[in-house]
Amino acid sequence: MSNVAQHLAQYALKCADIMIPKPGTDLTKWAVVACDQYTSEPEYWEQVADYVKDAPSTLNLIYPEVYLEEADPQKRIKSINETMQAYIKQGIFTTYPNCFFLVHRTTDNCPGGRWGLLVTLDLEHYDYAKDSRTLIRATEGTILSRIPPRKEIRRNAPLELPHIMVLINDAKRSVIEPLANKNDTLEKVYDTELMANGGHLSAWKVDRQEDLQAIALAVEAMHAELDPSNPLLFAMGDGNHSLATAKSCWEDIKQGLSEDGRKNHPARYALVELENIFDPGLAFEPIHRVLFNLSRQTFLEEIAKVCESYVVSKASSKEEVLQQINVNDGLQKFGYCDAEGFLVIGMRESKASIAAGTLQLVIDSLLAQKLATVDYIHGVEVAANLGKKKGNIALILPDVSKATFFDTIIKDNALPRKTFSMGEAHEKRYYMEARRIQP
Repeated sequence: MSNVAQHLAQYALKCADIMIPKPGTDLTKWAVVACDQYTSEPEYWEQVADYVKDAPSTLNLIYPEVYLEEADPQKRIKSINETMQAYIKQGIFTTYPNCFFLVHRTTDNCPGGRWGLLVTLDLEHYDYAKDSRTLIRATEGTILSRIPPRKEIRRNAPLELPHIMVLINDAKRSVIEPLANKNDTLEKVYDTELMANGGHLSAWKVDRQEDLQAIALAVEAMHAELDPSNPLLFAMGDGNHSLATAKSCWEDIKQGLSEDGRKNHPARYALVELENIFDPGLAFEPIHRVLFNLSRQTFLEEIAKVCESYVVSKASSKEEVLQQINVNDGLQKFGYCDAEGFLVIGMRESKASIAAGTLQLVIDSLLAQKLATVDYIHGVEVAANLGKKKGNIALILPDVSKATFFDTIIKDNALPRKTFSMGEAHEKRYYMEARRIQP
């Protein structure tokens, strides 16, 4: 192992042998959006299949979650594994050995784009348990029941294709941005439009020793500023359950390996895209809540249980709600909407460090008492329109602070599920690169 590889390994990073289709492949048909998107819209995936037809495509290598409840999942899993083997045998891939990829993604909503660094992370430094103190951690609670069906897909797969995005807390913009500033000196490996309004995706190979060493030094400096007893270096952005599945598979595999065998087994690592939380192109949007069949009085009685006191003020519109809940005045605030109009509720001495956490305590209590049901909603307008219907209550969450995001995870261990979203469905990561996970 080279000095720079050893340096990177201290911080759970490893270069990868990254595979992409050879020149001449239609990459617009090859790359499809993350499998956990459009889960209530089978017509989206039918349109993708119709567009791809018989062309080589990652559609044939993933399991869209809209189909997870189908009658014979093993049939699809068998087809995925056989297609992976066929693509390898047909030689459709070019392999870029021992490197990272610098990636750039633009969409209609973000024409300036966002930058990322494709790396492998060492799963020995990852624990998805809520109280973990590892370098790599989940940001939201991991639902353990979601792992077994995903393991069925990964267990015998010769390749992994990542839609996982992992955040770094790099206010100094020291890891990814220096590479972005000199991308014209790097070898471009692909440049393509993405299907279904997905925007544009480009990548450059990063394998020069001086560039890898600069990354290692920048990550080392970030690590030096962390609390040694609680060193959160990498926080999950998207694909939490995919990384948890990779970890669970690795725990199974390593039981049958010698100590030497464990050191470089490909399944010990997972291919992910690192993104700087401070990248201006990285959208962080709160996910709102709508409660059904609940009265205002019952809701406020539950609020009283999760804080020392609260204050209620009227608001004339959702715009006024958004303005007020994002003012930092010492109160933990959220917006409220029911058939009678908008309110802003501010809580003192709340039981969680962010409003989403405090409200989740309320929601969990209401669900346990069977006093309400809940849905999680993207977009203030959709949430407010639902909240205005008789018997419903919309809870409008404040913006997710990038500056305090990592601190909140450290303090509360993990955020409540569905606290934030990194962009809309078509802005999620598309499958492009592959990596072997079997020796």
